[in-house]
Amino acid sequence: MSKRDYYDILGVSKNASAEEIKKAYRKLAIKFHPDKNPDDKSAEDKFKEGAEAYEVLSNPEKKQRYDQFGHAGAQGGYGGGQGGGMNMDDIFSQFGDIFGGGGGSPFDSFFGGGGQSSRGGRRVQRGTNLRIKVKLTLEEIANGIEKKIKVNKQILCNTCDGSGAKDKNSFSTCKTCGGSGAVRRVTNTILGQMQTTSTCPTCNGEGTTITAKCGTCHGEGVTRGEETISINIPAGVSEGMQLSMSGKGNAAPRGGVPGDLIILIEEIPHESLKREGINIIYDLHVSFVDATLGASVEVPTIDGKASIKLEPGTQGGKILRLKGKGIPEVNSYHKGDQLIQVNIWTPKTINNEERELLEKFRASENFKPNPSKNEKSFFDRMKEYFE
Repeated sequence: MSKRDYYDILGVSKNASAEEIKKAYRKLAIKFHPDKNPDDKSAEDKFKEGAEAYEVLSNPEKKQRYDQFGHAGAQGGYGGGQGGGMNMDDIFSQFGDIFGGGGGSPFDSFFGGGGQSSRGGRRVQRGTNLRIKVKLTLEEIANGIEKKIKVNKQILCNTCDGSGAKDKNSFSTCKTCGGSGAVRRVTNTILGQMQTTSTCPTCNGEGTTITAKCGTCHGEGVTRGEETISINIPAGVSEGMQLSMSGKGNAAPRGGVPGDLIILIEEIPHESLKREGINIIYDLHVSFVDATLGASVEVPTIDGKASIKLEPGTQGGKILRLKGKGIPEVNSYHKGDQLIQVNIWTPKTINNEERELLEKFRASENFKPNPSKNEKSFFDRMKEYFE
């Protein structure tokens, strides 16, 4: 018997978007789902047929081959004509996201199901995420660093390798679910009898129970311990940023999937430099003599000392720039700058000789303030720089 066109099966056009295809399949799957149509072979065939069509049309490569060569180009999917060769377990496990849970009945969420399918395999427990704080200096942030951190967390039990059992013979098939990890129940609704599945309460979806527990972890499969973890922190991170390391969190009970390690970044304030985004700000204080005559001065940077030249007649509030001496953007080659704000330092005490010289300077026209009307204020220069 020849196969029907996949687009006809789902009731969509060849130009349908991925979301439209997914929506059409979900509607068809709910309509012909075996739980809603018990002992209806025709509905089961249409359910499988729809899954076969969706498996091809939801895959860009298979869809392209199907559009070009028809069913011959889509070989390698489920096959079987009218979905007859399809396996129900495959459908529920592969398209669990379509049914809104762990691969079980789409009606589980309507009627209180546990979201865990007995068809899709036993339940796998997941360890909890772990959060730690890492303090970094400005130099470490600018250059990136690898840190080795000792973390106190739940680790797999060394005695039982995380199984929770005394030995390999200390397991038995769960009597409640028969090893499937899920239990079924029938609910009377306005649509008739609905069969739903939920996680087995006896074995928590594992399908087995322990007859003799491990003496070290008491059947949990995990114990408290310490692990040294190497963390590669990229350059450019900032205060409050969170990094995540998959699988480095707390171990899961009974050999499940470990959680993640969440790293919260904290910046240690620098004694003389201040960070503003990817730029570094430094307040330089010079005497009015150096500002008047000009001078060569040293300023701190995140890479060490740097020498800068003050031009004669440098005004207070002037901003100098050291290009590329700031912080790099995360995962980028672009770096910020170091901005140096010039501040004129005024002595609080002077001797008589110095006072006489200053009085002569005060009388000179060259030492009387005469700001240019076109001279921009410090705030205007800062605004202009960042824009």
